[in-house]
Amino acid sequence: MSEQDAIQSSTKRSRSPQTSKQNGLQAPALQRPAHEDTEAWETYWKAQGEPWRTEPEIEPERQKYLAERRSITPDIWKGIYPFKDIKLNLHGLPLACLLGGLKANEWLQASQEQRRMAALHLESANLSFANLQGAYLASAYLERADLFSAHLERADFYEANLEGTYLRKAHLEGASLRGTFCNVATNLSDVHLGNEEFGFAFLSYTHWSEANLSLVNWAQIKELGDEYEAKQPNTWYGQVKNKQDWLRGYQRAVQANRQLATALQNQGLNEDAARFAYRAQNLQRAVFFLERKPASYLFSLFLDLLAGHGYKPWRSFVAYLMVIITFATGYYVIGHAVGPAMSPLGSFVFSMTSFHGRGFFPGGIGLDDPLTALAALEAFVGLLLEVTLIATLTQRLFRK
Repeated sequence: MSEQDAIQSSTKRSRSPQTSKQNGLQAPALQRPAHEDTEAWETYWKAQGEPWRTEPEIEPERQKYLAERRSITPDIWKGIYPFKDIKLNLHGLPLACLLGGLKANEWLQASQEQRRMAALHLESANLSFANLQGAYLASAYLERADLFSAHLERADFYEANLEGTYLRKAHLEGASLRGTFCNVATNLSDVHLGNEEFGFAFLSYTHWSEANLSLVNWAQIKELGDEYEAKQPNTWYGQVKNKQDWLRGYQRAVQANRQLATALQNQGLNEDAARFAYRAQNLQRAVFFLERKPASYLFSLFLDLLAGHGYKPWRSFVAYLMVIITFATGYYVIGHAVGPAMSPLGSFVFSMTSFHGRGFFPGGIGLDDPLTALAALEAFVGLLLEVTLIATLTQRLFRK
């Protein structure tokens, strides 16, 4: 039994030995294994009808001490917490099946008052190096708790209080930090927010406040968990997504990326902010598609191809060269077909001047000549690209 078995319940189950119906003799009680034999303890607990218990039973003195600590009434205003600064062994604790004292399905059906009463109070608890993979810690009070190097992969921290929480080197790969509350005292130094094995953290509606985001290596995050979830064909409970599920998922992903980009930008982390802002723009295009807004979708696609919504200006140079070369080829072909003929260099120069609306025409070319009409079309395309590029880059630069 882990120490949390004693914390969760101060009473112990006792089971009467079974009596043999064949000979009327009482079966001998199963002998308690040696403390260090973990496999034998698992067998022992299964025989006792308590298969959820996997750890050796803790010593009576330790049980008494934990029971005394548990009897302390928490007072957040006076800084009184039952397990403040107490080192606990959380190995084997079945928090993956619980959510603050309620089972997962019970939490979904519970009222706000029931959830508040069931929330875990772990203020100032020492949970460093704890193994809490997949734990349900929604609305948990973790102010000033020490989670140094704790394994919290795919844990659920929905609306948990992380103000002043020490999360240095904590493993939060695939964890849900949706709606969590951070502040300037929250330590995010070298926190792990994602990898290929567990996925990436969910960050929609996270309240970053003044938490120092420069301590996080944002390059480790290829995409937020919210975006990955939005792209999956099934919901988290296994059902095939309908249109509303798809729409809500992408809207949440847009919000998560935009909110994170804004928070990063406010702290001067412009390069990281630009990356998440760009992902938000692409996800917003998917929202336009799901909302059946073809004009908005196509315009967003055009801006992406032209300049990456201002975040990839090199695309504008590529688009510029493509337009110049395409029209130069047209001038060369038309010139040799109907005249006047142009050399490759002459066609290229004529295309560049026409693009910027400053085209000069060889003598003898009328306004209704095919060469003139093509030059006018290029001037219009050039004006459209220039205006769009200037507007996009201006918006991008003024956001910094």
